Amino acid sequence: MRKSPFIVLMVAVLAACGGTDSTTPQSSSGTQARTLTLWHYEGADSAMGKAWAEAIKKFEASHPGVTVKFEEKGFEQIQKTAGMVLNSDEAPDIMEYNKGNATAGLLSKQGLLSDLTEQATQRGWDKALSASLQTTAKYDERGIMGSGKWFGIPNYAEYVMVYYNKDLFAKHKVEVPTTYEQFTAGLDTFVKDGVTPIANAGAEYPAQQIFYLLALSKAQRSWVDSYQLYKGKVDFHGPELTYAANTYADWVKKGYVDKDSAGIKAEDMGVAFMSGKFPIMVSGSWWYGRVQSTVKDFEWGSFLWPGNQLAPGSSGNIWVVPEKAKNKDLAYDFIDITMSKEIQNLLGNSGGLPVAADPAAITDAKSKELVENFNKLSAQDGLAFYPDWPAPGYYDVMVAGVQGLINGTAPGAVLDEIAGPYNENLADIGG
Repeated sequence: MRKSPFIVLMVAVLAACGGTDSTTPQSSSGTQARTLTLWHYEGADSAMGKAWAEAIKKFEASHPGVTVKFEEKGFEQIQKTAGMVLNSDEAPDIMEYNKGNATAGLLSKQGLLSDLTEQATQRGWDKALSASLQTTAKYDERGIMGSGKWFGIPNYAEYVMVYYNKDLFAKHKVEVPTTYEQFTAGLDTFVKDGVTPIANAGAEYPAQQIFYLLALSKAQRSWVDSYQLYKGKVDFHGPELTYAANTYADWVKKGYVDKDSAGIKAEDMGVAFMSGKFPIMVSGSWWYGRVQSTVKDFEWGSFLWPGNQLAPGSSGNIWVVPEKAKNKDLAYDFIDITMSKEIQNLLGNSGGLPVAADPAAITDAKSKELVENFNKLSAQDGLAFYPDWPAPGYYDVMVAGVQGLINGTAPGAVLDEIAGPYNENLADIGG
């Protein structure tokens, strides 16, 4: 999940811009009045929101007679209704969608997404995206990511990190940890001082990403390949997931996360951290631009989860073109603009992780910190995707499972609960 993925709704009024721009492709439609219907769920003050708003301006300037109709959607809204909407006449021309087997993979298998293979080759998207980033763009006939046809195009990357309030760390004399033991010692210090250290959101994706980070602390790449790509059997009572479940339950008891956080949503978690109420927020780079532009009252920074070689992360969510889209040529042109150096550089300087930027053009100090940590994680082959990806409907399974841990359900029972749907899906695909 973002969820992959960001929950904030973008509310924007987008107007057509005049002029022309020879650096972006002209639509074959000439000056015929047309509308490109676009859905995405990134906040207006996020890096992606800023970059894509500029891409819309560039698109309209280079496509006379074409207007972009942007419709605001929420991550959860698209997650739950995409299959139904894309199978109707209400499908947009282009849509941001969550990558992975359970989401884009499922829609590709159902024939609801356009095959972008030819466009990826002709327009050079296949050259701009590294092999690891292409994993989430391609799906085989079973809907399993990593090979097959192109059904989506990512234009940013993402990973989960630890955001921290430098002022609260200094006030409570907690050092930035470099080991897991130092990390938990710091959490103990905050609790001893009467402070709940980690902002949490059990009702949506953040809580399960902490759970997954704990599992990954005991995992190797081979376990990730088994869990995510079905390259081997997964023992849900093996050391990785058993450690995650037991430790998460223990963290609730110790007060590292609030025992009442099961009903909290990601937006409320982020706002609480940005208002200075928590020393730590464990979440994705999709928050980075918003934290950068919102936080004025304290100093903040970020670091990778201490001691781990692996962390949740991948390409960002992907542009998909519904099979029933009425203006596929315009959708392809818009994707091309979001891959241009100008938009990629803007994304990078706004707190995002571009996939095709000019490194020398990223001049913002905070953005450089973000990119450097990502490059470190990427260099150690540390992108481990997301816990809800393997099976259709698994996001809700993981939400419920981790809510159970927060509410006191026995860890073993939670592992049984999340194992069932995973193994059922494995049987469905012939695993």
